[in-house]
Amino acid sequence: MTDQVMDTGDARFPAHPAGEDHFLGRTRELKELRADIERAGLDTLAGRKAPRARVLLIAGRPGSGRTALAEELVRQVEDRYPGGVLRARLSEPDSAPVPVETTARELLTELGVRAPAGAAEDELGEALRTALAGRRALLLLDDAVGAEQVDALLPDSPDCLAVVVSQGPLTGIADVRPCTLGGLDTKSAVEFLARYAGSVRITVDPRSAESLAEACLGQPAALTLAGGWLAARPKAAVSDLAKRMHADTGDGADGTPLARVFRLVHEELPGPAARMLRLLCLAPAGMLDPHTASALAGCSVSGARATLDDFVALGLLRAVDSPLPEYEVPGCLHPLLRALAEGQDRPGELQLARARMLERTVRLLQSCRAITETDSPQAHEKLLGMPRALRFPNPRAAADWLRIRRPALLAAARLAVADGELDTLARRLMSQLVRAMVAHFGTQAAAPDLYGIHSLVLDVAERRGLPREQAAALLNLGDLDAQTGRTRDALARYRAALDAGRAADDPYATGRAMESVGGAYQELGDYDRAADWFGRALAQRLARDERAEAARVYGRLATAQTYAGRYGEALRNWRAAVAGYRRNGDVAAHARALSELARVQEYAGRPEESLHTCHEAVEWARRAEDVRLQAALQLRLADTLERLGDPAAARLHRGAAERMLGEESPEDAPQDHEGQEDDVRACEIRSASQED
Repeated sequence: MTDQVMDTGDARFPAHPAGEDHFLGRTRELKELRADIERAGLDTLAGRKAPRARVLLIAGRPGSGRTALAEELVRQVEDRYPGGVLRARLSEPDSAPVPVETTARELLTELGVRAPAGAAEDELGEALRTALAGRRALLLLDDAVGAEQVDALLPDSPDCLAVVVSQGPLTGIADVRPCTLGGLDTKSAVEFLARYAGSVRITVDPRSAESLAEACLGQPAALTLAGGWLAARPKAAVSDLAKRMHADTGDGADGTPLARVFRLVHEELPGPAARMLRLLCLAPAGMLDPHTASALAGCSVSGARATLDDFVALGLLRAVDSPLPEYEVPGCLHPLLRALAEGQDRPGELQLARARMLERTVRLLQSCRAITETDSPQAHEKLLGMPRALRFPNPRAAADWLRIRRPALLAAARLAVADGELDTLARRLMSQLVRAMVAHFGTQAAAPDLYGIHSLVLDVAERRGLPREQAAALLNLGDLDAQTGRTRDALARYRAALDAGRAADDPYATGRAMESVGGAYQELGDYDRAADWFGRALAQRLARDERAEAARVYGRLATAQTYAGRYGEALRNWRAAVAGYRRNGDVAAHARALSELARVQEYAGRPEESLHTCHEAVEWARRAEDVRLQAALQLRLADTLERLGDPAAARLHRGAAERMLGEESPEDAPQDHEGQEDDVRACEIRSASQED
């Protein structure tokens, strides 16, 4: 990869002058919108209570300043909504609608409400309405594509207000009067130009400034680019730009003021900078950082950042308020960038730039995960082998990067599979993204995002006829369904994964799927079917001579048989599990299996055998240095001795258990149960399945 710094050929472009960040114009529109908040709705006039939140619609073409107006309105009235302001964008930069479930989940996250992974649109919408019930909140829904998106997100509380930004009317939502935007008035448009070009040039030639504002039709996006062009050329006259704008009429979409001034800015950029600008249309969700731009353009990270800052000064990008350098492509410029890229760059070049960007993302995710593996010499060596620009200084910095870049990373995953090809790069990207999220956030916290990633893999695998990838995705989705209590959904996915695993002739997937089907039936209370499926999985493990896995499945089979009351079969299988762990040298698992064997012996009415097995299990737990298991076994010994009529010995064992628990380190001690004894027993009962 080349390491060149892009020189724009001009002096550093000035940023907006300090103190001139106030909102310009739109006085009439703001007055109408505020009055619309106060006016009586149709339900009120009919003597009924309004069933839902009031909706204000700001309609206008991209680049008309519609989002800025919505933000200014929110700023002026937000103190009247103590429930807070919630913001969401309802379409991607390429105008594709954002799924309602994605938006609802993001809004719930802002409210501090955790929604289960994989929840359906209706469930998430209901959860959002419940969270907003009784709150006086303000929703800003930007870039809505249609009324269906908005309707699914509207709170039922009439005290809430929804400010919606859209290109056209929201047919289907009652009692909505759109505030349709045109251009800024001439005075405001000229003042807008002065922010960038400086007041002197505007003051000495007010006629040309008005002419330029007229050529831009008062559209803020076009005025921003025109002002940035003037700011970059202190010696250029305002009249020069006005004449060029009037002379370039264009045709169709190319004839809009924004397209004309954008074309002018692009043509006068140096070649490398112009190429980078065109390639920004490939940035996932229109969000980028210096690494993304560096990979797209094939330049150094420092050179990419300098060029991106120049683009901000020109009005071509927006700097995101973030601890890290982040930028956003304005939505109104995205179709213009894409048209330029497709017209001036060969398809192979665009594909190569996209591959470079995804490869850089994979390497950053690898570095992000490796920094957490502090006890792994291999991970440390791999980390040191990466370029310095790809390394994170510490795990906290890596976690911050992952959290801040999360929307762009998820968008990159969607981009990687957009063409329907699950190629090596896409697989690596999604694999590293899953691993990094689990390493930094944990499976439970990252579950909603993981669900989306695995769903992407499943969609493409089904479309392309890839049964191995299909089985893996179904298993992962089934696990997430099971964790969130949707056991029947999980069972259906596990059965489908079994079919896909058989079609791919993948023994790992088929064995894992059979075990998971058994686990789902066990969770549903159908213990006989659970035992049947665990038996099938065990037969496969034994046929493949997978001894460690067979010992574990013996335990799962025995657990299901115990729940079914088939103690004789359960005892045989626990003894087989004990023998398997002993042969494999797994001391901790050996101790846990003995503890479960003792429990079943007690259930089967064999207290003397249970007592003997408990003593043996205590010795193995001591060798394994498992203090909690030792304590649990001491408690079981105490209970058994009491039933056998030896209370003195029972007190000794109970006291030993209490001393062990008292000597536990604070981070290992039980936290979530009413009593230590109950916690230890609960842990012990689940120990057979916790090994999975």
